[in-house]
Amino acid sequence: MSSLQALWSADSIAVIGATERPGAMGRLPIEYLQKYEYQGFIAPVNPKGGQVLGLPVFTSMAKIGKPVDLALVMVPAADVLAAVTDCGQAGTSVCIVMSSGFAEIGADGVIVQDELVRVARAHGMRLVGPNCIGAVGGPSRVLATFSPVFSSPATPIPAGNIALVSQSGALGFGALSLGIERGVPIGVAVTTGNEADVTAVDVAVQLVADPTVDAVLMYIESLGEIDSLSHAAALKPIAVVKAGRSEAGARAAASHTGALASADKVVDSALRQAGIARVADIDALLDAGALFATGARMPGSRIGIVTTSGGSGILAADAIEACGMQLAELEDATIADLSAVVPSYGNATNPVDVTAAVMAEPRLFEKCVDRLAADPNVDAIVACFAVLVGADVTRIARALGVVRTRTGIPVVAVRTGAASLAPEGAAVLSANGVPVYPTPERAIAALRALHATSLRRSRAAATGKVAQAPGPGASEKQVKEILASAGLPVPESVLVSSGAEAISAVSQVGGLAVCKAIVPGLLHKSDAGGVVLGVTAQNAVDVFNRLKALGGQVLVERFVQGGVEVIVGVTPSALGPVLTVGVGGVLTEIVADAAVRLLPVDEIDVREMIAETALAPMLAGARGAAPSDLDALVRVVVRLVECTREWPTGFELDLNPIAVLGDGCWILDAMYADGLHVDSLQRAEGQ
Repeated sequence: MSSLQALWSADSIAVIGATERPGAMGRLPIEYLQKYEYQGFIAPVNPKGGQVLGLPVFTSMAKIGKPVDLALVMVPAADVLAAVTDCGQAGTSVCIVMSSGFAEIGADGVIVQDELVRVARAHGMRLVGPNCIGAVGGPSRVLATFSPVFSSPATPIPAGNIALVSQSGALGFGALSLGIERGVPIGVAVTTGNEADVTAVDVAVQLVADPTVDAVLMYIESLGEIDSLSHAAALKPIAVVKAGRSEAGARAAASHTGALASADKVVDSALRQAGIARVADIDALLDAGALFATGARMPGSRIGIVTTSGGSGILAADAIEACGMQLAELEDATIADLSAVVPSYGNATNPVDVTAAVMAEPRLFEKCVDRLAADPNVDAIVACFAVLVGADVTRIARALGVVRTRTGIPVVAVRTGAASLAPEGAAVLSANGVPVYPTPERAIAALRALHATSLRRSRAAATGKVAQAPGPGASEKQVKEILASAGLPVPESVLVSSGAEAISAVSQVGGLAVCKAIVPGLLHKSDAGGVVLGVTAQNAVDVFNRLKALGGQVLVERFVQGGVEVIVGVTPSALGPVLTVGVGGVLTEIVADAAVRLLPVDEIDVREMIAETALAPMLAGARGAAPSDLDALVRVVVRLVECTREWPTGFELDLNPIAVLGDGCWILDAMYADGLHVDSLQRAEGQ
């Protein structure tokens, strides 16, 4: 057993700070363990000794006489360090610090919290918390918590094949109570609090390794790494509520790319790349869990709808489009067979509307579901029905369950109507492997989560020759020379120091040039009047003098006209380097339309990124324009990823714009900052 598995599989539990006083936090875990018939050894610990709920109290961990799997520290903050030390010296595997008053109170609390981790690691012990409400579940009936959820006589022991992990204790156990109420089979729930040592990701990885767990639901407020969670998601479905979507108070990095690759967009992309479903809220998380519990998978995105209400069918179709799924296009043979049984005033195409005739012809709904499931273009079925009561609900539930078992495709039900009309309906449907949702929108969102966890493509390792990284403070000219040496398309250019040299340089680059001021620290040259287009020999001297007055050098470069302007960049993030591809040039900030991916990526990823943005129709030739060279852009982006893969950690590269022409493309501007420069820029911006 892994040490973290003690959180739901412990054979022995110590409660430090145990007390006989009714209602005290140090008494509640012992009450719960006894109430729910915990199968292991319980050791109350308190220097005062005595008894708690009939159990002898040990005056220290050492007095227990043997190591315990799990210790709950429930003493005032000032006494926690001594308690953790006592646990470590006694050979405890995992310690949950439930006490508050650490990192959540500020710098002084952080210092003490760090010391707790140091002591725990010195003894080979894992530490959960502080500021944590604990863990429950598992076959041993572990109730390592003081949550009031379990003080209710109506709360059953958690049971089922789904696990829940939450950084927030109160929210986590609140979600567990909702899941129990809704019949979502959550068998394990773990909260992680301040995450001084053990994180929600650590727990999720261990839960995935447990054969009794088939899927994991998570509420997280931070995501410091993705690789281990990605490996876990390849084995079992994971759905996540990631709090902190708002960018309020955040300031973008100095580059355009940094602004486009917001922290939330990076997290969103990282989870998607890992095959993890990101859902909007706790309701959606539990909705996904109900579907995960059936064991269904959904690699395709085509959904068939059968409904007793035209309105429900329309809402379901709208939700499918809004979620980026597909309304299945039924085969002609399927439509013909459905037309033979669906009333003329119904609809035999998708959504299939059997109307209220289902009440007069009991087998009609089942016939339509059977035929829909047989269509090879259908990857999942949404069965919408409104006011059905009594035997009709039971009959349809069993029919849907048979289809689910026979075909293996996901089948979900939408019941629009009061539960009191058929109180047993949800339970009967669930017993037949068919989750029930109150609206089409929630049913489709659950299917989208299932689809997201059924698709996973490993990130390809970048190959190809690596380019030399630019030095600190590298100019545009220097960055472009490095890119050109790596085989990337860069227009020829000349640095000049006089008007006469400017005239000569214009001729060297083809007679029509763009001139740029190269000034250290000037990141957005065009905003400062540092870029002049269409320069000829006739006005070269005047342009040179104006640009030179800005205080730096002047670059004369071949003028590339026309094309679709694209921004491509690499920026650092907490999860690793991020590639951004989007609408570039003067539209970058106005449109703010870009896709992001964690590196490495391959050609397929790059094409998907372009397809996610307005670049796709722009490159295809909008409003009658000739198409641009999409393949050339893809090659440039892939080569850029290859040649920069060993550049210094935390570097930032901004190519804006890349002009994509009808034949080929050109990197027209480039900005580079090494990791130290990026850090200083971010500090200056207040990040």
